[in-house]
Amino acid sequence: MTKRIVLITHSLPDKDDRASDHLRRLGYRLDWKTPCEGDVLEPLSDDVAGTIVYGGKYCISEIDDLPFMQAEIDWVRQCMAANLPVLGICQGAQMIAHILGADVGPHPEGWHEFGSYTVEPTKEGRDFLPHPLNMLQAHFHQFQLPDGARQLARSELFDNQAFSWGDRIFGVQFHPEVTLAGFKRWQEADWSQGNEKNPGVQSRADQDRLSAAHDMAMDTWFRGFLDKLFDPAKYV
Repeated sequence: MTKRIVLITHSLPDKDDRASDHLRRLGYRLDWKTPCEGDVLEPLSDDVAGTIVYGGKYCISEIDDLPFMQAEIDWVRQCMAANLPVLGICQGAQMIAHILGADVGPHPEGWHEFGSYTVEPTKEGRDFLPHPLNMLQAHFHQFQLPDGARQLARSELFDNQAFSWGDRIFGVQFHPEVTLAGFKRWQEADWSQGNEKNPGVQSRADQDRLSAAHDMAMDTWFRGFLDKLFDPAKYV
């Protein structure tokens, strides 16, 4: 039986991101779910090898008013309880931090990150990120470090860029899954227009220059990380 990875998105997915591409190459069956569009998350079954929760526009403070978010939180809890690999990206990382009791919300000084920013490993995070690397970003909310979690990375504007809970639960604020084509779609989307007026957001010229310059290194790091977290020798 081919194991599946459940990929949870918060808008209809383009399905050309690095994470799904690499997991397919590893031999997994991909099970895309978009609960905000009506997809149902069934109870956890034996054929599930892990899950990725992608970013999105929804705020943690909205969970009580959004049944689909409550279902996603329950799903992540099930995967964590079963000790399956869980990766939260941006909003997904914030959801994991919330589950673990940490505060989530806008940066108190109003900072945003949209573009390609240097992310540095913490002392504890050098096995996760051996050296500083530019990562794509698109956020203004942040998570605090949950009690008992390892802080793995930070940036100049946002102190918490990555954490782990045990060796199979990871949250990252940045977007290593996004390709250059995917980021260009973000740049041209209605929701990002006027972004440059927000403090911390890079100019369009810097976004283009830095994202292109660091794309290959980000890709190489991320695929290596996915190999470790979703090791097919354990789950396929």
